[in-house]
Amino acid sequence: MLLNGVNHVALLTGDGERLHAFYHEVFDATVAGEVPGPGGGRLSFVQIGLATELNVFEIPGNTEARRQTPMFGRGRIDHLGLQAASLEAFDLIRERLVARGASDGFVTDFGPTLSLFFRDPDGLEGEICVPNPAGRPGVYNPPGTPAPGYQT
Repeated sequence: MLLNGVNHVALLTGDGERLHAFYHEVFDATVAGEVPGPGGGRLSFVQIGLATELNVFEIPGNTEARRQTPMFGRGRIDHLGLQAASLEAFDLIRERLVARGASDGFVTDFGPTLSLFFRDPDGLEGEICVPNPAGRPGVYNPPGTPAPGYQT
C-alpha cells in the first residue's frame, strides 16, 4: 500500500473557538497553529492524531457550516470517521460525548469494528471506531446491531 492514513480533513465553521473547545474537551485534540484564511478569516490546524489533523476554516459570511442534511444526502463526503487509540480511549470518548449531549451513546457492533456516532457543534456527523475485541474473522453485522456490554 502506498498510503498510511489520512493527513487532514478540511471543515468549515462559523465559530472556531467553539469547535476547538469541543475537539479538545472530547478528544484531547490541540490547536497546532493558525494562519490567516480566505476572505479575512482564519485557518487553524487541529491535531487529532499523530499524523492527522482537522483544517478548520472560519470564513466571515460563509454559512455552509449551518447546512446539514440527513445521512447519505450530504454530498460526496457524508461523515467523519475517527479511529480511537484503544478500547479504553473509545469508552472515555463515549462518556464525554454523551455528557455533552453530542451522542446518544449507542454502540454498533459491525463485527470487526465497534462504532459510535456523534455530532459536533456545527452539526457535522462523526463516527468513532475501534477494533472489536469480540469480533470474529469474516463475521460482519449490519448497522444498528447493538454491541454487547454497551447500554444507552
